[in-house]
Amino acid sequence: MITIALTKGRILKDTLPLLSAAGIVPEEDISKSRKLVFATNRSDVQLLVLRGADVLTYIRYGAADMGVVGKDMLMEDGGAQLYELHDLGIARCRLMTATKKDQAGIAYQSRIKVATKYVNIAQRYYAEQGVQADIIKLYGGMELAPIMGLADEIVDIVDTGKTLVANGLEEANFIADISSRLVANKASMKVKHAELKVISDAIAAAVSE
Repeated sequence: MITIALTKGRILKDTLPLLSAAGIVPEEDISKSRKLVFATNRSDVQLLVLRGADVLTYIRYGAADMGVVGKDMLMEDGGAQLYELHDLGIARCRLMTATKKDQAGIAYQSRIKVATKYVNIAQRYYAEQGVQADIIKLYGGMELAPIMGLADEIVDIVDTGKTLVANGLEEANFIADISSRLVANKASMKVKHAELKVISDAIAAAVSE
């Protein structure tokens, strides 16, 4: 059995057509089910539907052979025990710093407070800028942190930027372009190399089309 872990939400919606083009179709409508494991039209392939961070965990420990996850998760996690196979070109966005509008463009202070769920990325980024940053981990509602004085800046994913504007913030500095990637467990790629390569190549062909 080959197990493919998929990320919930927008990434899942964009991934399913690629899987379908590669000949893998869930036997039921994932959007209408509360299940987490789904059989497919192929008896040797099943799908898991998980949070992005959990996709990496399942693949790393071999509970899933391959999966689809955002590049932001790989950057934050480090991608240990994984092969990054293909950029799927879906769920595109940007990883940015953002701050209150009246603070944008102001030079960094000697020490700042930064709110984010991307702790490792933020630590690396500000160290590269030569800025001492106290990182405050939040799991959501990042835009509120500068407004309430919890942080000077945030590091977060930006798509249209409308949420920032609605909360009186604006983009400050670009960190990375983000899109979804097909990744695989290193051990699985050795043991099930032929099977996984067929799936990987089919998905890559679907992306190129």
